[in-house]
Amino acid sequence: MKQVKIQIPSLVENIRVVESFIDNSKDTFQIEDDIYGNIMVAVTEAVNNAIRHGNKFDKDKNVYLSLYVNPNQLKFEIEDEGSGFDYNNLDDPTSPENLENPGGRGIFLIRHLADEVEFSKDGRRLELTFALHPASTPETAEQAAA
Repeated sequence: MKQVKIQIPSLVENIRVVESFIDNSKDTFQIEDDIYGNIMVAVTEAVNNAIRHGNKFDKDKNVYLSLYVNPNQLKFEIEDEGSGFDYNNLDDPTSPENLENPGGRGIFLIRHLADEVEFSKDGRRLELTFALHPASTPETAEQAAA
Protein backbone atom coordinates (compact mmCIF):
# COMPACT_ATOMS: atom_id res chain seq x y z
CA MET A 1 0.00 0.00 0.00
CA LYS A 2 1.31 3.41 -0.96
CA GLN A 3 0.68 6.46 1.17
CA VAL A 4 1.14 10.21 0.92
CA LYS A 5 0.58 12.71 3.76
CA ILE A 6 0.44 16.47 4.07
CA GLN A 7 -0.22 18.85 6.93
CA ILE A 8 -1.69 22.32 6.43
CA PRO A 9 -2.41 25.23 8.76
CA SER A 10 -6.13 26.02 9.15
CA LEU A 11 -6.38 28.79 6.56
CA VAL A 12 -9.11 28.67 3.90
CA GLU A 13 -6.59 29.60 1.20
CA ASN A 14 -4.85 26.26 1.85
CA ILE A 15 -7.72 24.54 0.03
CA ARG A 16 -5.59 25.27 -3.07
CA VAL A 17 -2.85 23.10 -1.57
CA VAL A 18 -5.38 20.29 -1.15
CA GLU A 19 -6.56 20.68 -4.75
CA SER A 20 -2.92 20.42 -5.95
CA PHE A 21 -2.44 17.37 -3.72
CA ILE A 22 -5.44 15.69 -5.36
CA ASP A 23 -4.31 16.69 -8.87
CA ASN A 24 -0.82 15.31 -8.23
CA SER A 25 -2.31 12.11 -6.81
CA LYS A 26 -4.51 11.76 -9.91
CA ASP A 27 -1.43 11.80 -12.11
CA THR A 28 0.79 9.71 -9.82
CA PHE A 29 -1.75 6.95 -9.19
CA GLN A 30 -3.65 7.14 -12.50
CA ILE A 31 -6.97 8.00 -10.88
CA GLU A 32 -9.72 7.77 -13.49
CA ASP A 33 -11.69 10.85 -14.48
CA ASP A 34 -15.03 9.29 -13.43
CA ILE A 35 -14.07 9.32 -9.73
CA TYR A 36 -11.66 12.28 -9.81
CA GLY A 37 -14.52 14.82 -9.61
CA ASN A 38 -16.11 13.01 -6.67
CA ILE A 39 -12.76 12.90 -4.88
CA MET A 40 -12.04 16.58 -5.51
CA VAL A 41 -15.42 17.74 -4.18
CA ALA A 42 -15.63 15.35 -1.20
CA VAL A 43 -12.06 15.80 0.02
CA THR A 44 -11.96 19.59 -0.37
CA GLU A 45 -15.32 19.81 1.43
CA ALA A 46 -14.00 17.63 4.26
CA VAL A 47 -10.84 19.75 4.60
CA ASN A 48 -12.91 22.94 4.45
CA ASN A 49 -15.11 21.57 7.28
CA ALA A 50 -11.98 20.69 9.30
CA ILE A 51 -10.63 24.24 8.88
CA ARG A 52 -13.94 26.05 9.52
CA HIS A 53 -15.80 23.90 12.03
CA GLY A 54 -13.11 21.67 13.52
CA ASN A 55 -10.21 24.08 14.01
CA LYS A 56 -12.39 27.23 13.87
CA PHE A 57 -9.96 29.02 11.52
CA ASP A 58 -7.15 28.79 14.12
CA LYS A 59 -4.00 29.03 11.98
CA ASP A 60 -2.01 27.47 14.84
CA LYS A 61 -4.03 24.27 14.44
CA ASN A 62 -3.40 21.93 11.52
CA VAL A 63 -5.41 19.72 9.25
CA TYR A 64 -3.79 16.41 8.36
CA LEU A 65 -4.56 14.84 5.00
CA SER A 66 -3.40 11.34 4.17
CA LEU A 67 -3.96 9.23 1.08
CA TYR A 68 -3.63 5.45 1.15
CA VAL A 69 -3.63 3.67 -2.19
CA ASN A 70 -4.05 -0.01 -2.92
CA PRO A 71 -5.05 -1.71 -6.17
CA ASN A 72 -8.79 -1.62 -5.42
CA GLN A 73 -9.36 1.63 -3.56
CA LEU A 74 -8.17 5.03 -2.47
CA LYS A 75 -8.66 6.08 1.14
CA PHE A 76 -8.38 9.71 2.17
CA GLU A 77 -8.08 10.50 5.86
CA ILE A 78 -8.77 14.04 7.05
CA GLU A 79 -8.12 14.94 10.67
CA ASP A 80 -8.35 18.23 12.55
CA GLU A 81 -7.26 19.37 16.01
CA GLY A 82 -10.68 20.60 17.12
CA SER A 83 -13.01 19.26 19.80
CA GLY A 84 -15.06 17.06 17.46
CA PHE A 85 -18.80 16.96 16.82
CA ASP A 86 -21.77 14.62 16.98
CA TYR A 87 -21.77 13.21 13.46
CA ASN A 88 -24.69 10.89 14.29
CA ASN A 89 -27.01 13.81 15.00
CA LEU A 90 -26.94 16.04 11.93
CA ASP A 91 -29.91 17.88 10.47
CA ASP A 92 -31.21 16.45 7.19
CA PRO A 93 -30.52 19.15 4.56
CA THR A 94 -33.27 17.69 2.33
CA SER A 95 -36.07 18.17 4.87
CA PRO A 96 -38.37 21.13 4.05
CA GLU A 97 -37.38 23.21 7.09
CA ASN A 98 -33.69 23.03 6.11
CA LEU A 99 -33.90 23.60 2.35
CA GLU A 100 -33.20 27.31 2.54
CA ASN A 101 -30.39 27.09 5.10
CA PRO A 102 -27.14 28.35 3.58
CA GLY A 103 -25.05 25.54 5.16
CA GLY A 104 -25.43 22.02 6.44
CA ARG A 105 -24.98 20.13 3.18
CA GLY A 106 -21.28 19.23 3.37
CA ILE A 107 -21.49 15.90 5.16
CA PHE A 108 -24.59 14.98 3.15
CA LEU A 109 -22.66 15.66 -0.06
CA ILE A 110 -19.57 13.78 1.12
CA ARG A 111 -21.66 10.73 2.01
CA HIS A 112 -23.11 10.67 -1.51
CA LEU A 113 -19.80 11.12 -3.34
CA ALA A 114 -17.59 8.65 -1.45
CA ASP A 115 -18.13 4.89 -1.53
CA GLU A 116 -17.54 4.67 2.23
CA VAL A 117 -17.49 7.36 4.92
CA GLU A 118 -16.29 6.66 8.43
CA PHE A 119 -15.91 9.06 11.36
CA SER A 120 -13.66 8.47 14.37
CA LYS A 121 -11.98 10.37 17.21
CA ASP A 122 -15.28 12.05 18.17
CA GLY A 123 -15.70 13.38 14.64
CA ARG A 124 -12.19 14.83 14.36
CA ARG A 125 -11.15 12.20 11.82
CA LEU A 126 -12.97 11.37 8.61
CA GLU A 127 -12.05 8.52 6.27
CA LEU A 128 -13.34 8.62 2.71
CA THR A 129 -12.97 5.53 0.58
CA PHE A 130 -13.30 5.50 -3.20
CA ALA A 131 -13.38 2.26 -5.19
CA LEU A 132 -10.95 2.28 -8.10
CA HIS A 133 -12.96 -0.08 -10.24
CA PRO A 134 -16.49 0.96 -11.21
CA ALA A 135 -19.15 -1.14 -9.52
CA SER A 136 -20.89 -1.96 -12.81
CA THR A 137 -18.27 -3.75 -14.83
CA PRO A 138 -19.63 -6.00 -17.61
CA GLU A 139 -19.02 -9.03 -15.39
CA THR A 140 -21.03 -7.66 -12.44
CA ALA A 141 -23.77 -6.43 -14.78
CA GLU A 142 -24.12 -9.96 -16.13
CA GLN A 143 -24.26 -11.38 -12.61
CA ALA A 144 -26.93 -8.85 -11.62
CA ALA A 145 -29.00 -9.73 -14.68
CA ALA A 146 -28.80 -13.48 -13.94
